[in-house]
Amino acid sequence: MEVENALYPVRGQIEVLRNDSSTQPIVMLNLLKFRAKAQYSDGRETDLTGEQAFDIYIETMRKIVERGGGKFLFDSAVKYLTIGEVEGLWDRAALVQYSSAAEFLKITSSPEAAAIQTHRSAGLEGQLLICVSQRYHFEALRK
Repeated sequence: MEVENALYPVRGQIEVLRNDSSTQPIVMLNLLKFRAKAQYSDGRETDLTGEQAFDIYIETMRKIVERGGGKFLFDSAVKYLTIGEVEGLWDRAALVQYSSAAEFLKITSSPEAAAIQTHRSAGLEGQLLICVSQRYHFEALRK
């Protein structure tokens, strides 16, 4: 299995989202790899780490997502790999819920989100963004 981190989706990946007509919530699993030092495309000097630059982006993005009915469910540093192999681990894993794929696209393509992308791009070396849907609640399995 080949794994390739990226900063942005390719056309085919966007089309899959556009064609998802379900009104069910989706959850995006974010596997994030940060730059050691933030690199701004406008060339500005900074002492920020990649993670610090990304955190500037995420502070505002959280508000945008929550206004659109979404929720930040989980955010944590990646500690180590216990099953499988991958060349390099990600630095952080996060789960963000959106009310639908259409709402995800609306939020992420909004002018407000575009205005803060510079911090995301400066901080991220790359990521995997995996769309998952809720199949069951673990509470239901305990019964």
